[in-house]
Amino acid sequence: MAKAIRLYEPGGAEVLTLDDIAVPEPGAGEVTIRQTAVGVNFIDIYQRSGLYKLPGFPSGLGMEAAGVVEQVGVGVKFKPGDRVAYCGGPVGAYAAYRTLAAKYVVKIPPGVSDQIAAAAMVKGLTAHYLLRVTFRVKPGDTVLIHAAAGGVGLIACQWAKHLGATVIGTVGSEEKALLAKENGCDHPIVYTRDNFVQKVKEITQGRGVDAVYDSVGKTTFMDSLDALKKFGILVSFGQSSGAIAPFDIGILAQKGSLYLNRPTLMHHIEDAEAYAGHAQELFDLIGRKIINIRIHGTYPLCDASQAHIDLESRKTSGALVLTL
Repeated sequence: MAKAIRLYEPGGAEVLTLDDIAVPEPGAGEVTIRQTAVGVNFIDIYQRSGLYKLPGFPSGLGMEAAGVVEQVGVGVKFKPGDRVAYCGGPVGAYAAYRTLAAKYVVKIPPGVSDQIAAAAMVKGLTAHYLLRVTFRVKPGDTVLIHAAAGGVGLIACQWAKHLGATVIGTVGSEEKALLAKENGCDHPIVYTRDNFVQKVKEITQGRGVDAVYDSVGKTTFMDSLDALKKFGILVSFGQSSGAIAPFDIGILAQKGSLYLNRPTLMHHIEDAEAYAGHAQELFDLIGRKIINIRIHGTYPLCDASQAHIDLESRKTSGALVLTL
């Protein structure tokens, strides 16, 4: 038996309970991991609340973790003692032990801690597909990153700057503006004080940005379209402020023949070989100190509810990690 967070119905943070669960022996193509660190993400909140439907109840929660391989099934390249991390697969990362398909697992290189790896998988690989696949950032581009001081935002700002872009970011306070600037954001905009569309137009001399990366959703969607240049792309990859209401797609033509994309990480890590390559690129940048993974707070597994409360408050900056 192992300690794990379970929920028996959707709801607020209070529905998360600490239970004992059985950990199955690894079958063919599977590994059992003794987990040391678990990443907390906004998708966990969406699933817990019922915004994103879980397969059924009772259910585990969580998509990413790091730890040490304990056992392996037939046909697995890993061996006991390997330090590994993963993201994707069935939910259930909020646990002391986990058995899952080895195709979701990657080795952690020397110089990257378990906590950093656990905090980096979902957020870092999200930043990877945003900047390297959905809209491939190149030198001379100008991009707008919403929630620039958040978990994905801080990584994306550093990565986009490394790729040669001019980086504009929205943040909720002067403190977060300073943090974003320290992490590659050339022009942080405090959206509670300034109209970010006006600021973007000032910064770009009226042109607009090549791409907007928007994890906020409902409250920023229309203004994000207005911040784009002609033929620009809005990449909507989250909805922390709520779901985007239905709209007439003709507005994309009216505002400059714009592109709109709604990607998801799961589609970008379906191919095991590509997934491993993306993770290697991420860990390489972390190891070279080009990307710094900021951990805002750590919580014991039993305090997962508090981690959710803090993340939902939008007062955090960087990643939250559960420790075991």
